[in-house]
Amino acid sequence: MKVISTNIGTSTKIVWNGKNTTTGIYKSPINKPIYLDIEDVLGDTVVDRKYHGGVHKACYLFSADNYPYWKEKYPHLEWDWGMFGENLTLEGLDESQIRIGSTYKLGTVLVQITQPREPCYKLGIRFGDQGILKQFIDHGFPGTYVRVLKPGKVTVGDSMELVEESKSPLTVQQFFNLLFSPTKDRDLVQQAINNPALPLGKREKLKKWA
Repeated sequence: MKVISTNIGTSTKIVWNGKNTTTGIYKSPINKPIYLDIEDVLGDTVVDRKYHGGVHKACYLFSADNYPYWKEKYPHLEWDWGMFGENLTLEGLDESQIRIGSTYKLGTVLVQITQPREPCYKLGIRFGDQGILKQFIDHGFPGTYVRVLKPGKVTVGDSMELVEESKSPLTVQQFFNLLFSPTKDRDLVQQAINNPALPLGKREKLKKWA
């Protein structure tokens, strides 16, 4: 996997349900490295820390390989890297293969895969179509958040290299599909409950379901 864009967002005013609010989803490529800290990316905008940023969502990664699919669906948009609100756009990132809990070296940073991105209305605003939320869920390639185990810099051209694979076989895509599936695979539910890389709150919710 290779980093092809580093992206930073500024606070952007939007209107939702007649109310003014702000978002950091409008990210754009920058021509310099970004610094991944323990709870966020230095210099990036995180507006709602209840749902963004924090230890388990310190940085969001999205695959460049999925851009052609979305460009075909939304050809009228002005496309650039960072369209999905990702801080890092990577070539070769495959959620169907990446396990939750695996650790990777990314530039000078050590990261752990934690959870997929769950789309919200702000992605719909970014694309000018709330219908993208269902499309995003159905497509099944949500990108992934990472936990930063060792802070540092990431530069365009850096590789994301596996350091230690998770003992759990649960992939980012499997967990993403599990979250939105009306019928839950009990084996996957148990794998998620037993995976310490996932946020405790998500595991507790699945325990209630189980």
